Amino acid sequence: MEAMGRMTEGEGLQLGVVDQSPVPHGGTAREAVEATVELARRCDELGYSRYWLAEHHSTNSFAGSCPEILISRVASATTRIRVGSGGVMLPHYSPYKVAEQFRMLQTLFPGRVDLGLGRAPAGTKGAAQALRYGRQGIPVNRFPEQIQDLMAWLGEAFPDDHPFRKVRATPRGKDLPELWLLGSGGETSEVAARLGLGYSFAQFIAGVDGANPMERYRERFQSSEAFSEPRGNVAVGVICAETEEEARTLALSQHLWRARIIRGMDRGIPSPEEARDELGRMGVPLDELHPDPKTVVGDPDQVRSALEELARRYRVREVLAVTVTHDLSARLRSYELLAQVMKLEPVPAG
Repeated sequence: MEAMGRMTEGEGLQLGVVDQSPVPHGGTAREAVEATVELARRCDELGYSRYWLAEHHSTNSFAGSCPEILISRVASATTRIRVGSGGVMLPHYSPYKVAEQFRMLQTLFPGRVDLGLGRAPAGTKGAAQALRYGRQGIPVNRFPEQIQDLMAWLGEAFPDDHPFRKVRATPRGKDLPELWLLGSGGETSEVAARLGLGYSFAQFIAGVDGANPMERYRERFQSSEAFSEPRGNVAVGVICAETEEEARTLALSQHLWRARIIRGMDRGIPSPEEARDELGRMGVPLDELHPDPKTVVGDPDQVRSALEELARRYRVREVLAVTVTHDLSARLRSYELLAQVMKLEPVPAG
């Protein structure tokens, strides 16, 4: 495994994707999922490192409610790129069931599956209660215990005196998915370090600099069967267009979407034109919406500079781009421009 370290001049930066399967205002969830598959195919061709599917519940804005199913569809439509969850919200589920799901995925797509785990609700309080459906909720402080049980089922490593030592997660096999913990604060970094797992900081959610949690993760990392050395990346919003003006126009969709969510209005991702009009009526000064700590917005050179600086600050060699736009064409173009300016190596046809 490639260790984390300080970026040096000319050193290549790996780029991956986190896809929330955004539903455009006026569009359908089916269209959003079809867009996810099309985007994954293109990112596979462009040379992106990995493609993670998010988990969201009880929302009109994102169609990705079950990454374990979408992973199978995306992996079937691609040939090289790693595919995984970004992530499975483990407190909602049995670690045993998650272990079996990802053992099956690894059996179907050997060497290409990532299991990213989070502990956020990924939805409303009511959705969390519905996911438990009669079961008592698992306290947040038991999240590390859940992960350890999941790892034990994946690796068939329960001690002899454990009550689950004879319960096998099937299909059985030696190959395991890569294990990552996803966080937007400091506590998850501590757990990832102690258990020897990869750590991904979600700046696109937190909107704060996660360099300090990443540094603590690096300093306190304990090697494991999953990783012998620390592996980290940062996920950040990215909107790249031919010009800065165009990129800022595309970003208006997210600004209005967030403003609506705060007001309890979940209508999907609005178009830039709709966003400009409504934000104007709200009296929002459009020229004061940038910079946005959650999202890098600009032309290719501006985005490259910002992502390289982000990677240096976090001391990581991989950045995951989270691009949310109203139109699929703009999202595809953003990833294409990003791949070009970052000099990713495209996969030869055939």
